[in-house]
Amino acid sequence: MREIVLDTETTGFEPSEGDRIVEIGAVELFNHMPTGKVFHEYIDPQRSMPDAAFQVHGLGDDFLRGKPLFIDIADKFLDFVGDATMVIHNAAFDMKFLNAELEWAKRKTLPMSQALDTLAIARKKFPGSPASLDALCRRFGVDNGAREKHGALLDSEILAEVYLELIGGRQPDLVLSSGTTEKKGEVQVDTNWRPKPRPTALTSRLTESEAVAHAEFVAKLGDGSVWSKFSS
Repeated sequence: MREIVLDTETTGFEPSEGDRIVEIGAVELFNHMPTGKVFHEYIDPQRSMPDAAFQVHGLGDDFLRGKPLFIDIADKFLDFVGDATMVIHNAAFDMKFLNAELEWAKRKTLPMSQALDTLAIARKKFPGSPASLDALCRRFGVDNGAREKHGALLDSEILAEVYLELIGGRQPDLVLSSGTTEKKGEVQVDTNWRPKPRPTALTSRLTESEAVAHAEFVAKLGDGSVWSKFSS
C-alpha cells in the first residue's frame, strides 16, 4: 500500500483572496514504512509575503524570488502523488490550496476522497485533547526539536511518524521473500509464497493402543460418519 505524507506552506489562508503555495514537502510510505523517496519544492508565489505568514515559516520574498512557479512543478507533483492516499494534517486546508493551484495551472484536481486527515483521526481518538502536530509529537514522544519554524518537508517527515503512532505504531505488513516476487515501489513483495514441505516427515506420536482404540471408536459411528469417509 503506497501513501504520501504531505504538507504545504502558503502566503495565507485563502487562495480565493490571492494566497498561494510557497512550499510543498512530501514523503512516500509503502506498507507504512518510509521508502526514502521525497518530493520537495519551494515555489515563487509571484506576490509579496505577508509578515504574519513569514513569522510562521520564515520564507521571504528574497528567498522565493526566482524559484519555480507552481505550473513548472505541477506535473512532477502529480506524477509523484499518483493515485496514492495523501496523509495530511488538516487536509481541507492543504487540499484547498493544492486544487486551486492545479486549476490555475490547468491540471487535473485531486479528489478529497484521496486525502486522509490525521487531524480528524486525532480528534476522534483523543476527544477534547489538543490535536496540533506539536501536541501529538508530545503525546507520542516524537522528536520535533528541529521544528523552530514550520517547514513543509520537515513537517511531513514528523507527520509520518505521528501518523504511524495514530494508527497503532510501526507495525508494517509482514513480507516473506521466497520464490516469485512482484516489485511495488522500492519493495520486493512476494505474491506466491507457500510453506515448503518438510524434507523428513515428523515421527507419529500415536501409540499402537491409541490407534486401536480410535479404530474401534470410528467403527461404532457407522459408515456414514465423517471419520469413516476420511479413513477410507
